Amino acid sequence: MYIKSPLNYTGGKYKLLDRIIPSFPQENECFVDLFAGGMNVGINVTANTIYSNDQIGYLIELYDYFQKTPTAEVIEAIKEKIEFYSLDQQNIEGYNRLREDYNNRKSPLMLFLLTCYAFNHQIRFNNSFQFNTPFGKDRSSYNASIENNLIRFSTALKEKNIILSSCDFREFDFDKVGKGGMVYCDPPYLITTGSYNDGKRGFGDWTKEEDSDLRALLDKLNDKGIFFALSNVFYHKGNANEELIKWSEKYRVTYLDKRYSNCSYHFKDRDAKTVEVLVTNYAWEEMNCQQMKLNL
Repeated sequence: MYIKSPLNYTGGKYKLLDRIIPSFPQENECFVDLFAGGMNVGINVTANTIYSNDQIGYLIELYDYFQKTPTAEVIEAIKEKIEFYSLDQQNIEGYNRLREDYNNRKSPLMLFLLTCYAFNHQIRFNNSFQFNTPFGKDRSSYNASIENNLIRFSTALKEKNIILSSCDFREFDFDKVGKGGMVYCDPPYLITTGSYNDGKRGFGDWTKEEDSDLRALLDKLNDKGIFFALSNVFYHKGNANEELIKWSEKYRVTYLDKRYSNCSYHFKDRDAKTVEVLVTNYAWEEMNCQQMKLNL
């Protein structure tokens, strides 16, 4: 049913789309995917205008390439590069040569190929903005499944009115959203550590300051009559984001794992569990039911 990003992006929401997408207001003039990442959410929403933003400009350049280049041409260029570098699941020399060439040229197509053959398909940069994910020997490759995802993804990028941008979330121009617009946020999670928030990518780290600034931003959007949905975690491996939990009490919390639907603020059995939530400033079940009645 849903389009899957051709990027295996850390923290991607593809497996949760059946819970996240239906929670959005069904009729949107404008939708903002503020932390696009692998773009699994933004590519699947329905809106007249979709803004997909991420601070990693290399990602946005890749999506821009997919959007502007005929899909058949993209596929042909991929196969030519695979042949040129003799890429397969064993050829580490070919992969390293591709990685070196990418770090010298910053070609979007080369970045995509690196993600196909990198360890666990991860995207990771060092503080000098050099791609540094190691080779995924005997594990990673460009395959039929990735190609099928790429074709569907690229087609949707061309068919939908998707506007790409790359900036810090605090610098995005929300004046173009307007009252009744929708903003979705899937930021790095403060109490988890991954390749997206370990401070080793050459991009902005995610600290308590960013977490606090995002909550303040969402409060402002709420005051302006703009709908928002925030993906995050309350608990992870014995840690709790207490500030987030307290802040969320004034909004609507949906537990993305139904087993935790009756959780309270004082969640007792939280050791070694990840409790992922969606915080919204609207009661989405009631809103969508009202819209369905109007459509009838």
